[in-house]
Amino acid sequence: MTAPERKLILLTGANGQVGFELARCLQGLGHVVALDRSGLDLVDSDQIRRVVRELAPALIVNAAAYTAVDSAESDAAAAMHLNADAPALLAQEAQRLGALLVHYSTDYVFDGTKDGPYEEDDAANPLNVYGKSKLAGEQAIAAAGCAHLIFRTSWVYGARGKNFLRTMLRLGAERDALSVVADQIGAPTWSRTIATLTADALSQLLIHDQDEWMRSSGIYHLTASGATSWCGFAQAIFDNSTLEYKPMIKAIPTAAYSAYPTPAARPRNSRLSNQKLFTTFGLTAPDWREALRLCMAELP
Repeated sequence: MTAPERKLILLTGANGQVGFELARCLQGLGHVVALDRSGLDLVDSDQIRRVVRELAPALIVNAAAYTAVDSAESDAAAAMHLNADAPALLAQEAQRLGALLVHYSTDYVFDGTKDGPYEEDDAANPLNVYGKSKLAGEQAIAAAGCAHLIFRTSWVYGARGKNFLRTMLRLGAERDALSVVADQIGAPTWSRTIATLTADALSQLLIHDQDEWMRSSGIYHLTASGATSWCGFAQAIFDNSTLEYKPMIKAIPTAAYSAYPTPAARPRNSRLSNQKLFTTFGLTAPDWREALRLCMAELP
């Protein structure tokens, strides 16, 4: 008996925090062509069209993005191009091919004024340029009419790249005390959690036809379970660290942060409900503390 033909999967942003993990987690679903910026620069619209048409993938997973939240305030055109225009073009090419598109968005599409966790159909009202660019990307993908999964996540960290975990460990090795914001609440989410749950959802979809892809299309929240503040996240990092001398963590309000006001406003409530992800795919994310322990066990 011959093996079935493997689907070709195009992964963008392969060197990013999430892309790095996706390149490993997607392996069982097909032949993964993982491209970083040198292989596919999403600034170049012509290159996007050319690469997608040459590869003709059955699945496009877009893990590339403009993620410098504060820099986006003064570089709105670049943020909008990478977070909205490029995904729009990928969605148009996916529609032309009959491919499935996976894209990642953010808790920053919300203003943080809701009392409880946000659901997918809650009204978006981004406070900053980054959030506006990500919302525009969501809307452009939906408008293209392709089969798609948009995963909104939050407070992404990992064992590599630039993120809160690595920044805290660096600062903690240099200072006796750290002041960390305690009035912004969200779910720290390990990049591998995102990649693993993405692959789990796709493993269910890819065995079906395009009609099922379309029925399942839409926005899904995908974060770790539970929630904490940035201060609580920092404390948990040092509780799990191997530093001989651990800094004292001081909880402060956003207004007392030394760099306040930051160029970009942040939502106070970034909690997202994963109920739709569970209802549709039966997937439950690990508690953020459990994921953090696993991630930190891999640190050098």
